[in-house]
Amino acid sequence: MDRFLSMEVFVVTVEAGSLTAAANLLKLTPSMVSKHLSALEKRLGTPLLQRTTRRQHLTEAGQAYYAQCKQIMSQLAVAEAGVEAMNHSPKGMLRVSASVWFGSLTLAPLACDYLQRYPAVNLQLSLTDRFVDIIDEGYDVAIRIGNLADSSLIARKLTMFEVAICASPDYLQHAGVPQTPEDLLQHQCLGFSHWHSQGGWKQINPELAHASIVQRFEADNGQALRIAALKGLGIILMPRALLKEDISAGRLVELLNAYTPPARPIHAVYPRSRQSQPKLSSFVDYLVSAFSVAE
Repeated sequence: MDRFLSMEVFVVTVEAGSLTAAANLLKLTPSMVSKHLSALEKRLGTPLLQRTTRRQHLTEAGQAYYAQCKQIMSQLAVAEAGVEAMNHSPKGMLRVSASVWFGSLTLAPLACDYLQRYPAVNLQLSLTDRFVDIIDEGYDVAIRIGNLADSSLIARKLTMFEVAICASPDYLQHAGVPQTPEDLLQHQCLGFSHWHSQGGWKQINPELAHASIVQRFEADNGQALRIAALKGLGIILMPRALLKEDISAGRLVELLNAYTPPARPIHAVYPRSRQSQPKLSSFVDYLVSAFSVAE
């Protein structure tokens, strides 16, 4: 008998809960399902399922074999999808996650250009500054900032993430210009809620006590903090891309350049099991190419 078919019959039988249910799903007779299971047990020399008239359960050997069969079938599905993808153009729904500032300021225009090139693709862009679990939440790809932890995800570097420390001329006129990170303890600083876990203002000096810095205004949105800085409420630490036009126009003044945190990489990350999907691979390739040209 076909060994791979017998393995599939075994997996479906375990998950369906009975030979009859598996037979219905596989469009086989119950007797044929039983033959496949018997053939596997004979080949392996050990029982895989303990079956009675009312129920079935896996033996210890059956549990181990079931896990291996699932892995083999998953790898086979990925391999087949990769071959099929070679003959298909990008299409379908693509779900993308990114931070609010990067998604709205940088990624959204590129996503629109991508959609114009690939009219059969629909794109759903979700912007949030919280950490997103790609697999559990059903995303195809996420944009991550900073060094990545080891994981099973594939990562493609897009560009570098730079920050700037700024304040408005009005604020500096009445509060003075800080010369060192320690001077910030005497100033009003603007706080980004989602950066507490990343060190907040400690990014520019680990010895700074976050609780000792006066945060006159705190928000979980970069644009809200930018407006507060423009209004003279304090000093801001935000992505340079968000502030560059204000810096160029003189509405904000860069500070503490010697203490600015180093640039960090920005990656597109996605599950290994989806890398062969044309809609995903074409989107990531497009982003890599777009940032390469920009640099």
